[in-house]
Amino acid sequence: MDGRKNNKGHKGKAGRKSKSEEMQLIEMLNKHIDKDDAIKKLKAKIDEGDFKALQMYFNYMYGKPKEHKTVDLQSEQPLFDL
Repeated sequence: MDGRKNNKGHKGKAGRKSKSEEMQLIEMLNKHIDKDDAIKKLKAKIDEGDFKALQMYFNYMYGKPKEHKTVDLQSEQPLFDL
């Protein structure tokens, strides 16, 4: 044991916020940020050649591409040294 009670983490502090807290944050942001202005600024950054802005646009519009990993084993290797 590493000292935490039953090794289950900290209740109430860890993990994702509740849906209601997330919705409250979105409402607060929407009061202060105009969606049209945000889109115009994103477009301006893309026009300037900002790769991160372009990447963000594509990630939200089309989703991130799935990662493909290729595992190539050349020879058998033991899992454990005996």
